[in-house]
Amino acid sequence: MSIKIHIHEESVLNRESIQHMLKNFSAEGELIGTGYRNVIRILDVDGQRYNVKAFKVPNLVNKIVYRFFRKSKAERSFLYAEKLLASGILTPNPIAYVEHTSLIVFGKSYYISEQLEYDFTIRKIVDDPSTDDYENILRQFTRFTFELHEKGIHFLDHSPGNTLIKKDADGYKFYLVDLNRMEFKTLSYDERLANFARLSPKDEMLEILSDEYAKLIGKPHSEVRERMFHFSQQFSSSFKKREAFKKKYYFWRKKKS
Repeated sequence: MSIKIHIHEESVLNRESIQHMLKNFSAEGELIGTGYRNVIRILDVDGQRYNVKAFKVPNLVNKIVYRFFRKSKAERSFLYAEKLLASGILTPNPIAYVEHTSLIVFGKSYYISEQLEYDFTIRKIVDDPSTDDYENILRQFTRFTFELHEKGIHFLDHSPGNTLIKKDADGYKFYLVDLNRMEFKTLSYDERLANFARLSPKDEMLEILSDEYAKLIGKPHSEVRERMFHFSQQFSSSFKKREAFKKKYYFWRKKKS
């Protein structure tokens, strides 16, 4: 297979250092998460920490799709990171993406970014309503999401683990990760509210999110709350059905640890 390595123009890494980084990827560095689907490791090169995401090798159909018809998840992650930063939206700095291809199929791919040292994710807020400054964090996060929408950024994986949060003297800074699923367009009213659906089905959290978003968009809180609750319940119901289906028909698959 041939190897394509695209490196950000401001990166200090070169082709050789990236190839060396990936040579023993499966055995080196700090593993983040379970590695059930995609594998994420933190690797150190000359004192700089990098976040390296190895995407799962696609199935046969997608091996052909990504080879000829569609940008890979690694390339999209890199391009979307550049686009976000150009729009004033924070994300860990993109470093490079790597693709392995043959004449007819797509193989492994990697996305490399700077490792961001953050304080917590939105998941902490979802799981623990007693978190210090809970309501203020949610309201600032809602304003961040509104900014995304106003700039025509539809983050399709807007879920609890995909926003990293750093606290500073001015409040909180929000960084998007897991970037390969995005749309850039003018969002409809319903698309804006549905974009909160993956975050939490908890009433107390949605109450705060809907109240703040209603103020920002200039709509009655009761109206925004009703639509936001509707989309959250719709997603929750759909998610439970998908999980039940997988449990019944894909019981043979490797389970998450």
